[in-house]
Amino acid sequence: MSSTVKNISVNCNAINEKNTFTSGDFVSGQITLELAKDCQIDSLSIKFKGKAEVLWTERHGNITVVYHSKDKYFSIKQYFIREQKGQDDLQALLTDQSGKAYCNVVAPGCHVYPFTFQIPAQDMPSSFDGSRGKIVYSLEAKLSRSMRIDSKASTKINFVSRVDPDSILMLMKPQHESKDKKMKFLNSGTVGMDVNIEKMGYCQGEGIKVVASIQNNSSREIKPKYCVYRKHSFFARGERRVGTKDLLKEVGEPIPPSANQTVTRVINIPPDIDTSILNCSIIKAEYRLRVYLDVKYASDPEIKFPIVILPASQHPFAPQPVEHPFAPQPVEPPPPYGTYEMYPSLSDFDKKC
Repeated sequence: MSSTVKNISVNCNAINEKNTFTSGDFVSGQITLELAKDCQIDSLSIKFKGKAEVLWTERHGNITVVYHSKDKYFSIKQYFIREQKGQDDLQALLTDQSGKAYCNVVAPGCHVYPFTFQIPAQDMPSSFDGSRGKIVYSLEAKLSRSMRIDSKASTKINFVSRVDPDSILMLMKPQHESKDKKMKFLNSGTVGMDVNIEKMGYCQGEGIKVVASIQNNSSREIKPKYCVYRKHSFFARGERRVGTKDLLKEVGEPIPPSANQTVTRVINIPPDIDTSILNCSIIKAEYRLRVYLDVKYASDPEIKFPIVILPASQHPFAPQPVEHPFAPQPVEPPPPYGTYEMYPSLSDFDKKC
């Protein structure tokens, strides 16, 4: 920062307790400019933009290959001061509260320049920050002066995607799978499970009610186990990088040999878990619930259910109460999220895991 420009900053005004925004919302704020002495400004602008970007490198022998891709969703620019005419002539020129143009010669002291944007009413993914990619919605202030390096400042907003209302019915459909396994080597008999969950879409902090009918017709006791894990996928130049991470694990009570039991358990989704990203062409953030039986000296039979994590601030459907000692407290319903039609098939999910 030069001796003339002591500080430049951008602030955004919150519109709710979560400080989140979604499509169609108005984003207002102000640029604060602090000057040590008179300053002649060529231009002062604020840009509001949204984009997704992925980047990683791979070594192939002695060659390093860079994989990079970018999606731009929108870019809107407004000017407070603009002296020179050019390609940005059609951009908005803001005025002060009295309707007058801002002066390009600014006196020493602290000056505030308010602005307002409306987020485009289009389908865009939620904000995201991953190991090889990010989805960012930001406000960037830029002060330009003759023969000087530009002074810049920026801030990010937390954008939450909307859902197509037609996908709500799909997210509410129950899921059911079954699995049987014949024991070998040090075990004998068979084990099996028939598992049901109420739906596919869950909000942050909600509980997943898992009802499992388990048949232990083997010679050893078995334990039902539960795991919620995430899968991040990044796409560039026709290639994909994938990373998975277990987020929470739980273990049920053991089931003795030659016993059949129906077990109900509520798996509480962390309230601070990131939402699913299913409507971005270069980044996917997906989640699965894995239910499996821990069998000694044998591979564990397992069932995987895709789940969609929705924001907790406003839910398109109210969470169903669950009578269970581990049931979560009621939460507020979250904003619409993601399109179910873009959810990958089960076979696609397991590729490159």
